[in-house]
Amino acid sequence: MSTWRLGVQGSVRNPRSFTYRELLSMPQVTLPVTLECSGNKRALFHPKARGEQWQTGGVSHAVWTGVALRDILSMCGLLDRAREVVFEGLDRGERTDRPGIFAYARSLPLEKALHPHTIIALHKNGKPLPYKHGFPARLIVPGWYGMASVKWLHRIVVTDHAFQGPFQTVDYVYYKDEADPSHRRPVTVMKVNSVIARPSDQEIVRRGVHTVTGAAWSGEGPVVQAHVSVDAGRTWQEAEWLDPPFPYAWRRWRLRWNAARPGAYDIMVKALDASGRTHPKEAEWNLKGYGNNGIHHIRVYVD
Repeated sequence: MSTWRLGVQGSVRNPRSFTYRELLSMPQVTLPVTLECSGNKRALFHPKARGEQWQTGGVSHAVWTGVALRDILSMCGLLDRAREVVFEGLDRGERTDRPGIFAYARSLPLEKALHPHTIIALHKNGKPLPYKHGFPARLIVPGWYGMASVKWLHRIVVTDHAFQGPFQTVDYVYYKDEADPSHRRPVTVMKVNSVIARPSDQEIVRRGVHTVTGAAWSGEGPVVQAHVSVDAGRTWQEAEWLDPPFPYAWRRWRLRWNAARPGAYDIMVKALDASGRTHPKEAEWNLKGYGNNGIHHIRVYVD
């Protein structure tokens, strides 16, 4: 820790570096934030979707504490030509698609970088960041997929042009045809999503009353409704919330289900956020399986 510095350079009046102690001494912001991998539910998307075959476990929630990024940028003084802010982590390595060693780096548009809830996190759940979660400092970008929240942060560069790093333009973009790059769109804001936690897919349960549980979230604001079907979407029931609404946090839900008859039951869940967004029955296909927010569907057998 005595040698680590967070450097800020580029299109700023006063390039400088911050020590860990300096960041701790600045005003701190605490936010509950849910982070979702953009490849979450990829394995449910399509067998040909490229990438790590996540089921529904690529999402987590924590309370993050740190310094508002805009306070740091204000101390350095943004120049009028500033357009984007690039964040570089200490993790680096080779790629299979081009020669060289690349640090993991991503950028944010200036408007998102200056949002008061975009923070350089130093603590997770009231304790210093664990190493696996980015110690000593990481970016937290509420409402965006997890790839934006760069871990092991050590350099911030304010640029006057669009960042073209491979983790920005090759990875984490939506596209359907590799031969046609004109329709590529960057992965940014989390779509409204929800999952069933219990019971599990293909589980066998006894006849009687069961509690179906899960979680729902959205990058566009709090989720306000969760509806569950136990008959493959023919009818829907509104679930009960276990958590209050917060702008960037998931909400756990539950529904009491009376499984009176034996047989196979197709259970589904869909959520609605405060912006009026909900799930499609099936998510729009893209080659790398990003942003799957199709309705989660499991099958349970009542014995």
